[in-house]
Amino acid sequence: MNERKNKRGVTLPLLILLHGSLLFSSLSGVCSKMAARQPLLSGPFFFWYGLVLVIMFGYALVWQQVLKRMPLTVAYANRPVSLIWGMLWGSLIFQERITWNMILGAGVIAVGICLVVTSDE
Repeated sequence: MNERKNKRGVTLPLLILLHGSLLFSSLSGVCSKMAARQPLLSGPFFFWYGLVLVIMFGYALVWQQVLKRMPLTVAYANRPVSLIWGMLWGSLIFQERITWNMILGAGVIAVGICLVVTSDE
């Protein structure tokens, strides 16, 4: 199968893998916040923080695989998308308010990611 690569060797499936791993990683913040709502050293506390460790371990494995196949500059330029996921999780799960400044910031992040990823095409 002939996959289309840009000059940096980044393919669409690789970008999907990267963003999937960033989405998965952002769930650690949700679990961490859930743990913080539990009584210290209780069963639910250990469950949620244990889940944080499992998520971060899985993310680290995928991140290393992404870095084998993608330039570090491109991979790191995409990491701020986790802030956008965190904002969405806060709104959907914790009913936190999304402000216009947050939307503007997310837009700036998205434009920056697009510029870095497509800068050589």
